[in-house]
Amino acid sequence: MEEVAGVMQSHLDRPVVDRTKLKERFEFQLQWTPDETTRITSVGGPSEPPKPKEAETLPDLFTAIQQQLGLKLESTRAETDLLVIDKVEKPSEN
Repeated sequence: MEEVAGVMQSHLDRPVVDRTKLKERFEFQLQWTPDETTRITSVGGPSEPPKPKEAETLPDLFTAIQQQLGLKLESTRAETDLLVIDKVEKPSEN
């Protein structure tokens, strides 16, 4: 589930923390319609947005996770690692 949280984070505009404590690997396919809070990408790279008729029947990401996987994304506060880059310079020519 840690990998799933990582993939979910790539689709959302905020960090995703796995609190399931599940360590097994699962195979599943999640079908959802991107909205203003999600990025239209997939693990393999950019994906095509769903066709208009198909998009009408697919739920948003949060609903799809709950309905199709039985999991729930909750907005909460949690500690997370953060990388801060405070200076960038071009390398010297030697």
